[in-house]
Amino acid sequence: MVEALEQKAAGGPRKKKKMKILCLHGFRTSGSFLRKQISRWDPSIFSSFDLVFPDGIFPAGGKSDIERIFPPPYFEWFQFNKEFTEYENLDACISFLCEYIATNGPFDGYLGFSQGATIAALLLGYQAKGKILQEQPPVKLFVSISGSKFRDPAICEAAYGKPIEVNSVHLIGDEDWLKLPSEDLVTAFVDPLIIRHPYGHIVPRLDAAAVVQLSEWTRGIAGGAAAENGAAAGGYDPGEPLPLKDTAALAPPSERTPPEVPPAENGGAGGGGDEGGPAPSKGTAAVEIAGGVAAANGAAGKE
Repeated sequence: MVEALEQKAAGGPRKKKKMKILCLHGFRTSGSFLRKQISRWDPSIFSSFDLVFPDGIFPAGGKSDIERIFPPPYFEWFQFNKEFTEYENLDACISFLCEYIATNGPFDGYLGFSQGATIAALLLGYQAKGKILQEQPPVKLFVSISGSKFRDPAICEAAYGKPIEVNSVHLIGDEDWLKLPSEDLVTAFVDPLIIRHPYGHIVPRLDAAAVVQLSEWTRGIAGGAAAENGAAAGGYDPGEPLPLKDTAALAPPSERTPPEVPPAENGGAGGGGDEGGPAPSKGTAAVEIAGGVAAANGAAGKE
């Protein structure tokens, strides 16, 4: 009754506040470029969220793989050696993002591509261990596109020593040069969901089955958050992955529309790549519940 009177006095029902997702771009690209890539996904996927796309802390220190398809400036989050075992300015990057989150948050989720997904996963692991962001509420979801773990043993123990209890979905390309590291990152999370696509190191265009699966996943998490706040919630429990049989029933391969792809793929070191590559002859993106993905030894999960 009181709420109804407050709404009437305010001129009608209060607009529902959307959840916020921090979106971190790939190496030597930009927040604007990642925004463009994600904008090609079906709007139903993030209809309950506001997406925020900051630029990396450092200007690109070399050539960008997207120079011929997207204008500068380009940025990077930190620097690294060829083996990805040594890092420069990583602490500065973490401090920058913690300050950004404190100033512009709280954020309900993270999304990242390549280097952006890698640093986002590190933030989640460090927060779970109590190393950073203790004044911030727990993150509810993580979308990793071609993400990976850091390879320094001390960082691995600090960030991934204990499974990260955050709802996570991992988009992994069959032709991605980071396919195995992406599968290894999956093992750092509790009950992860994997969506496979037949492309390389890119933010892929999603087929109909993947759109439905990802939309239901985000909607379930948004519904769970609404329930926690005392609002009526719908959808499944975000802690419970959808049954695999439901995924398979979304659409038979003969009825799915192949995703539209532009003429070229760009996948340079650290992850600049735009959508692209020739349309593959094999079907559309496979969706699976993670569980048995063997990443370290190179075994792909069940297709």
